[in-house]
Amino acid sequence: MSEPVVLGIESTCDETAAALIQGDNLLSNVVASSMDQHARYGGVIPEIASRAHAESFVPVVSRALYEADMDLAQVDAIAVSAGPGLAGCLAVGVSGAKALAWAAKKPLYGINHVIGHIAVTQLQFGPFPDNTLALIVSGGHTSLLHVRDIARQVDVVGSTLDDAAGECFDKIARLLGFPYPGGPHIDRHARLGNPGAIRVPQGLTKGKAGAEHPYDFSFSGVKTAVARWIENQEAAGREIPVDDVCASLADSVSSVLTRKAVAACERFDSDTLIVGGGFSANSQLRTGLREAGEREGIKVRIPRIELCTDNGAMVAMLGVNLVRAGIRPSAPDFPIDSAMPMDKIVM
Repeated sequence: MSEPVVLGIESTCDETAAALIQGDNLLSNVVASSMDQHARYGGVIPEIASRAHAESFVPVVSRALYEADMDLAQVDAIAVSAGPGLAGCLAVGVSGAKALAWAAKKPLYGINHVIGHIAVTQLQFGPFPDNTLALIVSGGHTSLLHVRDIARQVDVVGSTLDDAAGECFDKIARLLGFPYPGGPHIDRHARLGNPGAIRVPQGLTKGKAGAEHPYDFSFSGVKTAVARWIENQEAAGREIPVDDVCASLADSVSSVLTRKAVAACERFDSDTLIVGGGFSANSQLRTGLREAGEREGIKVRIPRIELCTDNGAMVAMLGVNLVRAGIRPSAPDFPIDSAMPMDKIVM
């Protein structure tokens, strides 16, 4: 039997994306971003993002089919992000995918796009070992997941109790005067600074809180500590050492993420760690995880940059896994779920 061809559609935030995958072969991957429209506001405006999805949906899907040299009749199934994400954005993508599936008489899967960040690594690294841990880091999510079966069972090991890593970076970036999105600017300046210049706390790593939450994350205190330090410097009329602030912040966040991910691997006796989400493009985190992996004997799978951020390939790849496993498609009237839990793979 030939490998399934799946069309994946993504619209959870500010990227409208579509991709076609046959088996483990990426045939096309098209992304249209509305990021420039949000930059003037310093963050994503849901209404603007939703309108951009509505404008881009048909051109993006059409382009993905064209680049794959296919039409809908040749597609075996369609997968679309049903959550988590911004409700208006999800509604555009899911409504469009339902229309395509109905018109072409194709099965449709409403998938968890965070789990898609795990699945997409198969394109670069191949199948998952039986016992795999995953660290998902993005603007809205920081989670540790135990992947027992990518199509059937993913368990939550730890999650953020407040701000996600990406949110922490974006908030400090605004204080430093960086344009949105701030993460890449902090990354670039951090490479030039001294990571030990400023004492930045590492949330949930010490004392009773650390013992009670060994695999959970908290970056609110990190954000507050760095923000107050900047405010105190400005109040005293001192120049802000931007490179050192960025380096100290990046070192704290990447150290916590790395330490807890390694601890989870040890807890579950796993020698493979998958890393996904937009924040996994951060160079300090990538370096820290790879060095820890070499030191602890853990194979760290961090995808290439274009597969870190939201894209259609991750949705299509999870769809391929669901089709291969014989998972029943979603009901035609399945709802979106903007707060879709991390252990729910498909609607």
